[in-house]
Amino acid sequence: MMERVCFLLKVKPERLDEYKRRHQSVWPEMLEALRETGWRNYSLFLRPDGLLVGYLETDDFAAALRGMAERRVNERWQREMAPFFEALDGRRPDEGMLRLEEVFHLS
Repeated sequence: MMERVCFLLKVKPERLDEYKRRHQSVWPEMLEALRETGWRNYSLFLRPDGLLVGYLETDDFAAALRGMAERRVNERWQREMAPFFEALDGRRPDEGMLRLEEVFHLS
């Protein structure tokens, strides 16, 4: 069964423009790793105050996270992106995502 995953993070307001620029040219090897580990229909939405909403579809989100955690490209990406976020408390951005509960879906 496919999982629909929605999560929140908070980008520092002073880093919004650079965060958006970085996502205009995500490394090809990072995109490949996401696809290979089951991240499909992956989108990020950003509010002007820095609230970041992520959405993806996958067969198994826990497995998709584990798969990415094993990739060196992910470790590099997470290390570079961590300074953009608030309230990570020493975690990587992919560890600090607040997953939202799905309560309705119109298919």
